[in-house]
Amino acid sequence: MKTPRPTRTRRRFWVDPRFIIGLVLVAASIAGVGAIVAGTDRTTAVYTARHTLTVGDQLRAADLVETRVQLGGAADLYLVPSTGLKGGLLVTRTILTGELVARSAVGESSGSDVTSVVVDVPGRLAASIAAGSVVDIWSARATGPSEYAPPTILVGQAVVVRIVEPTGIIAASSGQSVEMLVPKANVGAVLEAIMNGDALAIVPVNTPVVP
Repeated sequence: MKTPRPTRTRRRFWVDPRFIIGLVLVAASIAGVGAIVAGTDRTTAVYTARHTLTVGDQLRAADLVETRVQLGGAADLYLVPSTGLKGGLLVTRTILTGELVARSAVGESSGSDVTSVVVDVPGRLAASIAAGSVVDIWSARATGPSEYAPPTILVGQAVVVRIVEPTGIIAASSGQSVEMLVPKANVGAVLEAIMNGDALAIVPVNTPVVP
């Protein structure tokens, strides 16, 4: 006697059309939000200074940080990663930490028109003077023993490279030595003032007032 095989009942799946419509609406909403975000992102990748860069510094990739900012139509005024970082670029004006690197603040090394000189300054320096400071070099021409003419600006807008730390016997002196970048056209005048024993002083330019 044959035993009849049990028959399998196939389950029927029924999908609510409203569920499909809901999935489509969710997907469309996500795509729409993505399109809106992409459309409103008007930022541009530019370079900012990782640390303070002074006049004469060789510009290297390690000195820069890629940052996205909103520049509008001013993007061409700044150094951007998309144009690449050419070798041989020199800093032509002080760039502070975090500052956007303007194209006008760098130039070709072959066109550098500044050089460094060390100036001995009697007395103490202003507290605001440090590496990267922009200063005027003032000079009072020696007219006799302990006699000087009225001071005048010898070099304007010089840039401090470093303050030379005195050592040994020099440390006991009352003055300080400062290495500065000055235009090559003014080097002769600075060296002449030093050789003649003129009184020299450096004064910071546009020092911010701290309340």
